[in-house]
Formats: sequence, C-alpha cells, structure tokens
Amino acid sequence: MNPEALTQLARQLDGLSPAQMLTWAAAKFPRQAALASSLGAEDQVLLDMSVKGGLLTKDPKLDLFTLDTGRLFPETIDLLAQSELHYAVQFRVLYPDTAEVETMVASAGINLFRRSPEDRHRCCGVRKVAPLRRALQGKAIWIVGLRSDQTANRADLAPLVWDEANRLLKLSPLLQWSDAEVDAYLDEHQVPRNPLHAQGYPSIGCAPCTRAIVPGEDPRAGRWWWEQESQRECGLHLENGRLVRNH
Repeated sequence: MNPEALTQLARQLDGLSPAQMLTWAAAKFPRQAALASSLGAEDQVLLDMSVKGGLLTKDPKLDLFTLDTGRLFPETIDLLAQSELHYAVQFRVLYPDTAEVETMVASAGINLFRRSPEDRHRCCGVRKVAPLRRALQGKAIWIVGLRSDQTANRADLAPLVWDEANRLLKLSPLLQWSDAEVDAYLDEHQVPRNPLHAQGYPSIGCAPCTRAIVPGEDPRAGRWWWEQESQRECGLHLENGRLVRNH
C-alpha cells in the first residue's frame, strides 16, 4: 500500500472511539477483518466491544482467533474456555506445526529459548509467527491490542499501519489507552480476565518466558526478562527486526 492511500484510510479513523474503529474495520473489509487475541487484558476489552457491537454474532463480521503455542499458562487456556462461554462465541485456535516443533526440540532442546536471542526467536517463530501467518491468509486487516505506553518500542506507533511482512493493514484501537482506562473498562463491564493479572503479570505469554513484575517495573519487564529490552518482541509485530510503524 502506498503512503498516500494509507494516510487517507488513517484519516477515516480520526475522532473514532475504539468500538467505532472495530465497526469501521468490519464494514470496510467485510469477511477480511481478523481480531487477534492473546487473552490479555487489552484483547479482552476488544472482545467485549466486538460482542456488544454485534460483530461476533451468529454471522460474525470479524474472524476471532488466538494462538495456542503449547506452552501457555493453564490460566490462559481456562480464560479461553470461560470467554467462549461468557460471550457465546468461538475462537479459531491455531497451533504450531507438530513436525516443526519436534524438529526444533530435537535439534535445540525443549527450552532452547534460554540459550540465545536467536534461539528464542526461532522458538517464537515456530510457535507463534508461523501460525499467525496461517491465521492471516486472505485477510485485509488484523486488529490487535497494542498500546503505546506498554514499552518504549511501542511509544511512537500509529493506530493504523501497513504490515509489509504479512501484506495487510494492522489496527490498534486501544493504542492511546492507559492501564487505568483498560482496568476501568474491565471492571465496569465485568469482563472475564486472567487471574494472573492480579498476581503481578500485566503481560502474559508463554509460561516459561513470563514472570511477575514488581511495582515500578515496565509492564513488559516480565517477558523474556533475561534479554535486553530492545529484543523483547516475539516477532508477531516485527518487520525486518523492527516494530512495524506507520510508513
């Protein structure tokens, strides 16, 4: 997509609330809009908004999916089941290729991600990035729960960007929301949430690669904490090693 076309699309979002952005995406790209969920707090907000906006009814306007890496916390899997029951929706659950996982583990070990950033990115590539590519096939836009205050890497993102790696648009409706706004929405609307959030886990990924943080730490400090901050992305939002930004 050329920069001018992207700018014109982005202008259509000016002044829209997150819920309105979701409706815009579903209407602008019928049958080609995907809502990606990690079952995190932000994604649960987007799920609730989508249900209340009639976008995930019996004739869904959004493709709701999540990635099960095989190393998730039990609490995350339980939240998936709870959310499906609570909202009467069904997630499309994607898993890593069994043969790729077996080859990786046989050659590098079950916990290869501890050895080096390269090995960790290899693990994320097999367990997360490859399934994501499958999930996004045939889509024109994917909707995510990124927020600009989550890390320094995400501080200058735009709500709508062109993701060259996946050849589609990416929309972050909650980009300008704060932690307090997310928490307030979850409380007000009684949205199901991962109990690990109350135990010091603001950002939750695979169990071996996530720890609780202490007060004052960066919200994503518990993700791959043994690496430098600049390397703490799983690859889902990276393009040529950098976070995808507005072009």
